[in-house]
Amino acid sequence: MSGYILPTVTNTYNVYNKGSALIGLSDEITLPDFSAVTEEMSGSGLLGKIQEAVMGHFDSQEMEIPFLNLDDDIFSFADPLEIIDLNLRAAQQQLNKEKGTAGYRGIRVAVRGKMKSFKPGVLKQGGRMNASVVLELHYILIEIDGETKLELDKLNAVYRVAGRDIMEEMRQYC
Repeated sequence: MSGYILPTVTNTYNVYNKGSALIGLSDEITLPDFSAVTEEMSGSGLLGKIQEAVMGHFDSQEMEIPFLNLDDDIFSFADPLEIIDLNLRAAQQQLNKEKGTAGYRGIRVAVRGKMKSFKPGVLKQGGRMNASVVLELHYILIEIDGETKLELDKLNAVYRVAGRDIMEEMRQYC
């Protein structure tokens, strides 16, 4: 598509656990925040205090996976000895502002982690249960049209942004 492209909406998405599509999900998953670990700096040469980000280090990252109802998929996340390996694949609708035509691009979010909490939900006649699992993430990758935009692997000291390996120099010293 030539011309200025405006991403508009997520047209549809699906979630895969180790390659198999999950069933029973609700319609919304919130991706985790990236909040840098910081250290307060002060002293001679500084006019006051600043919070310095510790490069590549981030606070705990959680992601809640909601389910409409209890089913086998949700219980597969409860094993504390297993790593949960999810891929969220989306078709993002976009608009060519120059031509007025619509198109799509792919978005993939890959996460790995362990169950942190499990909510079996509620029983309500004629209603959904709203069960969920909260994951503690060790790894997250965000791709747009197959191009890695962000990758954080807390267990292997990898932090990449738009193809740039932020931790490359640090790893040569460790």
